[in-house]
Amino acid sequence: MDAMPDHALRSLLVVGGGSAGWMAAAAIKSAAPALQVALVESEEIGIVGVGEATIPPIRAFNRQLGIPEDRFVAETMGSFKLGIRFMGWGRADGDYFHPFGSFAVDFDPVSLHHWWLRERAKGRDPGPLDDYAMAWGAACRGRFQPPVNDPRLIQSTHDYAYHFDAFLYAALLRRLAEARGVTRHEGRIEGVERCGESGDIRAVRLADGRTLAADFFIDASGFRSLLLGEALDTPFEDWSRWLPCDRALALPTANGKAIAPYTMSTARPAGWQWRIPLQHRTGNGHVFACAFMDEAEAEALLLGHLEGAALAEPRLLRFRTGRRRQSWVANVVAIGLAAGFMEPLESTSIHLVQSAITRLLALFPARAGNDAARAEYNRVTAEEWERVRDFLILHYHLNEREEPMWRHCAHQPPPDTLSWKIEQFAATGRLVSYGYELFQNPSWLAVHVGQGHLPAAWDPLADQRQGVDAAARLAGLRRLIAEAAEAMPLHLDFIAQAGMAGPVRRAA
Repeated sequence: MDAMPDHALRSLLVVGGGSAGWMAAAAIKSAAPALQVALVESEEIGIVGVGEATIPPIRAFNRQLGIPEDRFVAETMGSFKLGIRFMGWGRADGDYFHPFGSFAVDFDPVSLHHWWLRERAKGRDPGPLDDYAMAWGAACRGRFQPPVNDPRLIQSTHDYAYHFDAFLYAALLRRLAEARGVTRHEGRIEGVERCGESGDIRAVRLADGRTLAADFFIDASGFRSLLLGEALDTPFEDWSRWLPCDRALALPTANGKAIAPYTMSTARPAGWQWRIPLQHRTGNGHVFACAFMDEAEAEALLLGHLEGAALAEPRLLRFRTGRRRQSWVANVVAIGLAAGFMEPLESTSIHLVQSAITRLLALFPARAGNDAARAEYNRVTAEEWERVRDFLILHYHLNEREEPMWRHCAHQPPPDTLSWKIEQFAATGRLVSYGYELFQNPSWLAVHVGQGHLPAAWDPLADQRQGVDAAARLAGLRRLIAEAAEAMPLHLDFIAQAGMAGPVRRAA
């Protein structure tokens, strides 16, 4: 076996636990087994467990760690997620679905949604756009089945993610990480030691007097941003002029007999309410802007719109939307809340942790000479966060609601990067991007159309294709999706049949 070269990292310390910290520890140790990986956390410090809903890339992360899906779902009391249903967004009576996967399959070089727009404009009702998503076909019937691998079948066109208990996921990752050699330290950090010459972090000091040194650090310390924010004084970019919500109240409720295979997001006068169904409970929360609603009113609104009995008192979280200007400074990479915050409207919190870890592994540091890797990491991170930010802003900007907060959001000029996309769609329904984006064309289409932002025209190429019987093709796709969905098992039946029921659900 070759000796470890002098320039290679010898040790890495993750500061903070929870899902973010243990995701980092488990993934880095799995990818770099020779590296000494440790994590420090304090049981005295609570974990922000708002993000219990995810998007499809989480499946790849679990696969890379070797976590079987049945074990993951059972041990986290998880359920399946086919997308997000938006109620009251755009208009008070709005109701649409952001599906995971595509809108059926294109039957012509002109995209399906242009034929849908054309039929609609011609007075031939093609039905709601939602009806062309296999994900919605299953979700609205309370059914679930993973997509098939045969691209000829309509059942191959949807995707899925999970709802899960973030505390149980962190515990699962901790067991996995420790089994692979990660060392856990219990303790509260009271100080940070820096190298006078380079400015790098040298060590953290614990309240009991211990010092934990490392070559490299992952800051997973939550909103406090202990290393990146406090010790390294990295500036924060505030995005609240576009995304004004700055509070969230969260509490669990009891489940009913059936649980929906999707996340629910319901617009409220100064924000929105989430509902995330798990096997053993339902997560609920009210995200709101304190400039437009006080905390007492927000709590009363949340408690008045619960579907099950409350299992705890509401917990208040305060936040500011935005990000640290750089996520990698000196020998520290911040992930999760330590790097920034975007409200969980599109369930991106855990994904941004995942992508940060994946990016770090692709640009893995040495003990020195990391300038090029650091610059590229920060460039790609900034682009990712800004593109997700723009997608969230789209939900707020495209609205016709009358309440003051919604009027503020509708009248606030969006970032130039988003304005360009809105203008392109408004003209002829074209969906444009800046290269790779986390949320791709079907996601943008769902929000534009779902919130009533229909273009002035459709793709002109459709008018040149006289032989296409679009009405028949669209009707056939709707029928095919409905039939395929009816053949799927009910959500909880699939979980039980696949051996994924957690202990509480099995006992029930």
